[in-house]
Amino acid sequence: MQTELSKKLGVEHAIFGFTPFPAVAAAISRAGGFGVLGAVRYTAPDDLKRDLDWLEANVDGKPYGLDVVMPAKKVEGVTEADVEAMIPEGHRQYVKDTLAKYGVPELAQGEVSGWRITGWMERVARTQLDVAFDYPIKLLANALGSLPGDVVERAHDQGVLVAALAGSARHARKHAEAGIDIVVAQGYEAGGHTGDIASMVLTPEVVDAVDPLPVLAAGGIGSGQQVAAALSLGAQGVWLGSLWLTTTEAELPSPALIRKLLAAGSGDTVRSRALTGKPARQLRTEWTDAWDDPNGPGTLPMPLQGLLVAEAVSRIQKYEVEPLLGTPVGQIVGRMNSERSVQAVFDDLTRGFERAVDRINRIAGRSQQ
Repeated sequence: MQTELSKKLGVEHAIFGFTPFPAVAAAISRAGGFGVLGAVRYTAPDDLKRDLDWLEANVDGKPYGLDVVMPAKKVEGVTEADVEAMIPEGHRQYVKDTLAKYGVPELAQGEVSGWRITGWMERVARTQLDVAFDYPIKLLANALGSLPGDVVERAHDQGVLVAALAGSARHARKHAEAGIDIVVAQGYEAGGHTGDIASMVLTPEVVDAVDPLPVLAAGGIGSGQQVAAALSLGAQGVWLGSLWLTTTEAELPSPALIRKLLAAGSGDTVRSRALTGKPARQLRTEWTDAWDDPNGPGTLPMPLQGLLVAEAVSRIQKYEVEPLLGTPVGQIVGRMNSERSVQAVFDDLTRGFERAVDRINRIAGRSQQ
C-alpha cells in the first residue's frame, strides 16, 4: 500500500494512525504505517516530553507525527476562569441533576477531573509545539483548521510536513491557500468532530479541489477493501483513528467502555454537541440523549460545554456508569468486535487490500491467474 506520499515519508503502508496513546502510535509505526500521537490531553509540557521520549525510544527508528488542536481564531487575554464564569447556573444544575439521577458518585476531595478543555487553547498548543519541535517528528497535524502561518513556517523550516482536517472542499481550499502540505478529507462517518458530507462524496471533491496536494481519506475506513476504495478515489493514504481504540496496546481506562465498543453496531453512534459544544460523533448513550432532549437546556458553544461537563465526564468514566459511559468513535465501530494487536489490524488491512486489488484486476481483465 505505497503511494507517492508514503514513499516521501519513508513508510511501507499509506496508513496514518491517529491515537491518544503512545504505545499505539509506536506500534503503528513499527507495523509499517505512520503513527500520529494526539497531543490535546497534554496540558503539562513535561508530560508530553515524557511520552515523546518513550515514543522515540520505541518506534525502532520509524517516522511518526503529532496532532495538536489549535483554534483557527485567537482570543487574547481570556483565562479558563473567565470562560467558566460564562456558564449559566441552569446548565450546571442540569449536570448535577442528571448525574444524581444515575447515582454517579462525587470525585474524592481534592481530586481534579482528568479531562479539561484547556488543551484546546492556543497558548497550550504552542507549549506543546515548543516541546515537539525538539523531536524528529515528520508530520504536524491540526484538527481545527489550518495552523497559524508562523507555525507552518516553523514546521517547514524544520522539514516537517503540515496537515489539516477538512470536512468540505471549501475548507480544503482554505488549507491549500494557507500553505498546508496534506489535507485530511474527514467524512461524516468519522469519530470526533466531523462535518456532514460522507467520505465517498467528500474524498474525490477534496482531491479535485486541492490538486496536486496529497489527500488522506478519513471516516468509516476500517478494512483493506475500504483502503483500496479510498486510494481509487484519488487519496494518497488513509487516516484512521477509531479503529485503534480496541487494540491491545490502547490504554482505555474502563473495561466497561471496551465492552460497549465491542458490542456496538455502526448505527450506535450519534453526532452530538454533548462533549465539546461542536458536533462530534460518539457512542450514543443516555448522556448524549440527555443533552439532545428538547426538554433540557441544550448544549453551550465551545469551549463552554467542555468546561461544563469536564468533571461529569471524569466521574462517569471513573465509576464506569454504563448508561452514561461513552467516547468519541466513528461508525466503523460496527467492525470493532474483538480486541486485537495493532499488528493484527495491519495484517487484516493488508490482506483485505490485496483481495480488493485482485478483484478489480479480475474485473478489468488484468488478473495474473
